[in-house]
Amino acid sequence: MARYVDIHPDNPQPRLLEQVADALRDGALIAYPTDSGYALGCQLGNRDGRDRILRIRGLDEKHHFTLMCRDFSQLGQFVHVDNAAFRAIKAATPGPYTFILPATGEVPRRLMHPKKRTVGVRIPDHVLVHELLGVLGEPLLTSTLILPDEEEPRTLGWEIKEELDHQVDLVIEAGETPAQPTTVVDWSEGYPEVVRRGAGDPERFAA
Repeated sequence: MARYVDIHPDNPQPRLLEQVADALRDGALIAYPTDSGYALGCQLGNRDGRDRILRIRGLDEKHHFTLMCRDFSQLGQFVHVDNAAFRAIKAATPGPYTFILPATGEVPRRLMHPKKRTVGVRIPDHVLVHELLGVLGEPLLTSTLILPDEEEPRTLGWEIKEELDHQVDLVIEAGETPAQPTTVVDWSEGYPEVVRRGAGDPERFAA
C-alpha cells in the first residue's frame, strides 16, 4: 500500500522532503509531480525500481530513461555536452525539456540505451522537485507517468494513489500539475532533433 504525502508546492516542508529522500534511499519507487505531469522516480542504483517503472508503463528494455537533475552542473556529470549543446540547453533550463545525450561513465550501463549508450536528462522548473533533489543529493532515475494505452501523463495524486496503490511505494501530492509531457530533443548526433513535441517550445530547437 502506497504512502500518500501532501507537500506544499511553493514552500515544501523540509521534514517531509527528508522523509521522501529516506524512502528513496531505502529503495522506494515514488510517483511525484513535475512541471509536465507526474513522473515515476527512484535512485539510480535501484535495479528493482527501474524494472518496476518498465512494468508499470508497459515499456521494453530500449526505453530511454531520464535522469532528473537539480542543476546544470549535476547534469554535466552524467552526459557529454559539447559547446553548441551547452549554450542551447543552458538557455532552455530549467523547463519542460528532456535532452538525449551520450552518457558518461557515471551512468550505470543498465540505464543507458542498449545500442546508443545515451540517456535522457532534464532540469525541471518545479520548486518541490528542485528541493527534493537537493535533499537527496543526486539525480532521480525517472520516467513520465504515462500508463499503457494512454497519451498524456497523470496529473492527480489521489487518482494515482487509487490506481497504483500496490505498484508504487509513495505518492506525493503538491497541488495542480500540467498534463503535457516534456518536449524531447535528441542531441546524441551533435545536432538537435525534436523527437517529441510537448510542453517546451520545440521551435527553439528546430533545424
